[in-house]
Amino acid sequence: MTALALLPALLLAACASADEPGRAAPVHGYEIVATHPHDRGAFTQGFLFHDSHIYESTGRHGESSVRRVDLETGEVLARTDLPFQYFGEGLTVRGDQLVMLTWRSGVGFVFDLDTLEPEAAFRYRGEGWGLTTGPDALYMSDGTAQIRRLDPDTLEETGRFEVTAGGAPLDRINELEWIEGEIWANVWMTDRIARIDPGTGEVASWIDLTGLRQDGPSGNDDVLNGIAWDAETGRVFVTGKLWPHVYEIAVIEAP
Repeated sequence: MTALALLPALLLAACASADEPGRAAPVHGYEIVATHPHDRGAFTQGFLFHDSHIYESTGRHGESSVRRVDLETGEVLARTDLPFQYFGEGLTVRGDQLVMLTWRSGVGFVFDLDTLEPEAAFRYRGEGWGLTTGPDALYMSDGTAQIRRLDPDTLEETGRFEVTAGGAPLDRINELEWIEGEIWANVWMTDRIARIDPGTGEVASWIDLTGLRQDGPSGNDDVLNGIAWDAETGRVFVTGKLWPHVYEIAVIEAP
């Protein structure tokens, strides 16, 4: 087996071992409530539910876009493509706008929520990975164990904190979603979602989504990535890069 093939297993083991004996965070299971179609060509980066629709950003040079998608059919209802030089990343709602990161360009974009037309650009240092909106700030990941706080008006960084699991830094934090006072985060190249306390940075619990994908084995790129929350109904939707389905899941609390 190649080192690359071993990477997902090693990262998953690292997530588990980061919780020290006696301090292990609970690990929750899941059940599939519903399955919806998803564009298999979408290299999903940002993923959210707003006003009865899925909003999604996709990555890769020459393929990056921001989209509004019909949940039930998977149809892309509106789409704006990014110029070739930008590799799309995290996405969130800010009022009547969408805010989107790019990977290594140090540039983010603001789009009109209704038309998906670009309205502004902003800059930040380092890489852009995930993005979500909390009550008083936007929260941004950059592929490390750090989560940044951004001013919701200026989009300038106002602070950051380190995410830890059992006292150890948790790297490769990717797509983010604010859910009832927690930040839920995909950990890149694993099948786990970390539920993070934004006050302490500690992983309060995990959701293990092993076996979620129902259509065969995954490759090195088509990993779990995408968490969306319907605040009105409490529904949770998850998907992955290049996945043909979006899954509505119910979390099974750990005993």
